[in-house]
Amino acid sequence: MKELEEYRKFTKPAELHKAINTLRGLVAGINSDTQIGNKEITELINWCELHAHLKDRHPFSELLPVVESACADSIITEDESMDILWLCNNFADNSSYYNEITSSIQFLSGMIHGIMSDGDLGDKEISTLKSWIDANEFLSGTYPFDEIHSLLHAVLADKKITSEEREELMAFFGNVIDFTSSYNLVETDFEHLRKKYAVSGICAFCPNIVFKSKTFCFTGESYRSKRADMAAAVLSLGGIVKSCVTAKTNYLIVGNAGNPCWAYACYGRKIEEAVRLRKDGEQVLIINETDFWDAVDDGLAGISE
Repeated sequence: MKELEEYRKFTKPAELHKAINTLRGLVAGINSDTQIGNKEITELINWCELHAHLKDRHPFSELLPVVESACADSIITEDESMDILWLCNNFADNSSYYNEITSSIQFLSGMIHGIMSDGDLGDKEISTLKSWIDANEFLSGTYPFDEIHSLLHAVLADKKITSEEREELMAFFGNVIDFTSSYNLVETDFEHLRKKYAVSGICAFCPNIVFKSKTFCFTGESYRSKRADMAAAVLSLGGIVKSCVTAKTNYLIVGNAGNPCWAYACYGRKIEEAVRLRKDGEQVLIINETDFWDAVDDGLAGISE
């Protein structure tokens, strides 16, 4: 216990800021369908209990009592929700500990946690998440923004959400949720979905591709051209081609053998390595060959962004 307390002297600033960003998202996610049930209340109470060790620090000295009071009657009103978010935003917006991208990804993680806190994923919650994603495109290139962006685009393309599409979203959300801080959500409940739907390696939606001095790698088969021709196109536009995916890789181009928004598990290790690097914070974009060729054609025609 003493060692933990000593460790937290050094980690507490990071812990504080991550906690506040996550709480902002959690409350926004819980409130996304405007119907707050007992499970969601329980989830928020559990979150407060897990962070009780921060109660002596600003803003938790002010924030935790407000959250606990809001949860006391098992009903979080719109005013109470707005008060919590206002306190969170008032602290986070005046903080420079994390940059905007890191803070926003922490918010997104909390939001997904809040949305899934009752174990269900409703149309209104999906719509709210889509609106947030559309409003925060500056996060393009970071994990898990691109994956969620592509999934939501594919799911909502026909303006209908099937039970299978809902499960596919839940399967991916199971990779994002911090189950150690959840009361209702258990990782094993998502395992069967993750086995059923291989949604880890997802191509970015409408990516911005730059060739000059950027490193490209290829996987899978192309319907349009041989690998050597794809590499030659990159080189002619000032790019670099490597055979392996590393932290220095900017784009992994995936041969288009199916829906460009979904998984490419059949291509194996390069996709797996790109996903691992993205989870570690590297900005390796997984690109479908259709988007790649569009960018090549534009580049060769002298069309710039």
